[in-house]
Amino acid sequence: MKKLPVGIQNFKEIIEGDYVYVDKTKFIYEMINGAKYYFLSRPRRFGKSLLLDTIAEVFKGDRDLFKGLWIHDSGYDFEAHPVIHLDMSSISNKTPEVLETALLDEISIIMKSEGIEIASNDPASVFKSLIRGLNSKYDKRVVVLIDEYDKPILDHLTDIPTAEANRRVVRGFYGILKSMDRHLRFTFFTGVTKFTKTSMFSELNNLTDITMIKDYASICGIPVESLSEYFGEHIGSLVGNEWLAQYEDIQAEILRWYDGYSWDGVAKLLNPFSLLSFFKRKEFYGFWYASGSPRFLIDHIKRKQGSYTEIEDIELTEAMLDAVDIDEIMITPLLFQTGYLTVKEKQPSRYAPVYIVDMPNYEVREAFNMHILSAFAESDLEQTGRVRMQIDRALLAGDLQKMLEVLRGFLASIPYELHVPLEAYYHTIFYALMTVLGFDMDVEVSMSTGRVDAVLELEDKVYVMEFKYVSCPKDAAAEQKQALFEKALDEGMEQINDRGYHKKYIGSGKEITLAAFAFLGRDDIEMRVESKR
Repeated sequence: MKKLPVGIQNFKEIIEGDYVYVDKTKFIYEMINGAKYYFLSRPRRFGKSLLLDTIAEVFKGDRDLFKGLWIHDSGYDFEAHPVIHLDMSSISNKTPEVLETALLDEISIIMKSEGIEIASNDPASVFKSLIRGLNSKYDKRVVVLIDEYDKPILDHLTDIPTAEANRRVVRGFYGILKSMDRHLRFTFFTGVTKFTKTSMFSELNNLTDITMIKDYASICGIPVESLSEYFGEHIGSLVGNEWLAQYEDIQAEILRWYDGYSWDGVAKLLNPFSLLSFFKRKEFYGFWYASGSPRFLIDHIKRKQGSYTEIEDIELTEAMLDAVDIDEIMITPLLFQTGYLTVKEKQPSRYAPVYIVDMPNYEVREAFNMHILSAFAESDLEQTGRVRMQIDRALLAGDLQKMLEVLRGFLASIPYELHVPLEAYYHTIFYALMTVLGFDMDVEVSMSTGRVDAVLELEDKVYVMEFKYVSCPKDAAAEQKQALFEKALDEGMEQINDRGYHKKYIGSGKEITLAAFAFLGRDDIEMRVESKR
């Protein structure tokens, strides 16, 4: 049974160490025999770095390293070329000055190792000299691979002046490649986001973006159909486990947790980091979230607070999915590019194809809602963990009063400056809590008589819930508050009963509970409950 390359992004180490390698060399062959300048956007921890390292090894010309892989017998000549492989995530970028110095140092190290003279203090000029020098020294055109091209910008999305200044630095640095065309054999950029070409690659007007191209949909990630081929023995080793006894059960649960990514609506992929981590740990867990959250996404959610409960089955064009720029970042394309949304279906239209996007799997849904809780409540993991356990016990026991007490305490801990006086704010927090708890809660459920705010269905219980927010003066007397509460609770419960939101569950054998919640503010919450049979 082959070893698992958890965290290993070095192709040679994987092959020589007899680790599992999912063959991507056919894609590489097609790329290097096609265009010359490429761009690919994929979420973090999705195999971009290993892909670039594999391309680097192909261009180094060691044919024997690829025995057993598609490209070995493809007829490719494995001609050796000098390779410049830059990982921008390892380049310091605290300020534009620090970024320029770090780029200069990185290029200078390569030049010194190659015996090429350094005759400038400008990183773009030195980059040019390196490309010319390698071309001259080896009499071969140069390969340039740039991983995490957007890192110097992403690290500063809450500090727009620094992000803009860093963008100018890397834009000038990348821009020299156009003038180096006759010295270059192949150029490939990868990153998380798709900042517009005009803002990042205005000089490289011949850059081929393969992010949404069907032929390259599976260039990163583990194809569902390849799961048994590459990991069948590892799945088999878990058969008879205390929690899942059968091969098919284990495989189904793997797919529920880590499958579902797609960039064309057809090819389905598993997250490689999460899958490998699962086999290593031998239990299901949110590895992707635990490996490090994209801080810029959380900060953006804080600045753009609203309701994030309705992000399923969103219809977008490719241009809309690409719409990310420093000046005005929209949440949906950002969620797509960072891996929280994926293509569920691609539909033709009169103008441009329409993509239906949704969350790919359980792991991502849980991670997203952890982000929401973090962004909206600024609670640490310990506090959130306690709240999760307390609400979990209360719901399973049917004790909504206890749940209300816990919810009051949790909302009271939210800093005043983060409070948003909107009904959608409370919908979002409650939905996030329920999802993180592992409950499959439907929101804005359509009924024949209207839409109910939330339905939580358990094995033996159904909770039908309606939320009402009422604006209340800060200096309101207790009697005034109570009157507002009563009015809101009356409206909420009447809405549930009058529209018969609960009737579809009558006869199911489950205990039906109707719950109207009224919010007057951060920790002013009341609830009214009715039981139905």
